[in-house]
Amino acid sequence: MVDDKQKLTAPESANQPAPGDAVLKPDHGVEVTPADWVHYKPDSPLDHLVDKAVTIPSASIHKHVDKVRARNPDASPAEVIKLLEKEYMRVIQTTGTAVGAAAAIPAVGTAASVALSTSDVATFFASSAAFSLAVADVHGIEVQDVPRRRALLLATVLGDQGAQDVENAIGGSGVAWGKVLLTSMPRTTLHKVNKALTHRFIQKQIAKQGSLLLGRILPFGVGAIVGWVGARALGHTVIAQSRVAFGAPPERFPRVIEQK
Repeated sequence: MVDDKQKLTAPESANQPAPGDAVLKPDHGVEVTPADWVHYKPDSPLDHLVDKAVTIPSASIHKHVDKVRARNPDASPAEVIKLLEKEYMRVIQTTGTAVGAAAAIPAVGTAASVALSTSDVATFFASSAAFSLAVADVHGIEVQDVPRRRALLLATVLGDQGAQDVENAIGGSGVAWGKVLLTSMPRTTLHKVNKALTHRFIQKQIAKQGSLLLGRILPFGVGAIVGWVGARALGHTVIAQSRVAFGAPPERFPRVIEQK
């Protein structure tokens, strides 16, 4: 004889998936397979820095762009973007040089230089994310969606290879892929793009940042030179890709600011 409890639970249990089959990722949009669940891999430190970098509030982006425009009331959208590019390069180059120079100071030394480099990498990603979103703002694009922001940051940091992943997803090159990515790319496609970019990022970018880290901790001040050159190279990659991602600047600003 089957008791009442068994009658209630047996049919319900029969319809339940096997352990691991119904686990959802944090965005609650994509199922994790049993293999995904069993083969656990912790997020890399750099992956964590990227996630943190792309959560900057849109209000902060708007405010910064408006300040640049207010200081240069006669500047066109193209000129404002150039000013943002110079500002971005100045920030990451200064940080890279400071970390490299720290190894040449006897009281600081190599150990502290390594610690500073962790902050340096965080600054690079945060500055790159803010810069890319500021360029989008000049083009009249605002996006709160974190996965879209993440894909934009990874694609610009990875250079031509990252851009190619996005272009392949939208069906061809020769388009302003950043605009498509931020405004109209379907969620399922976006997920695939982020997965491909993250894989490429982990494989390529860690090696790149690792080589720059070794260069920055060289003694006798040589690290300062390597840090400046490395930061400059990474920065130019981001700037070049942001121009391709959004295309030519608009002739007019999409919104008016109050001049004070």
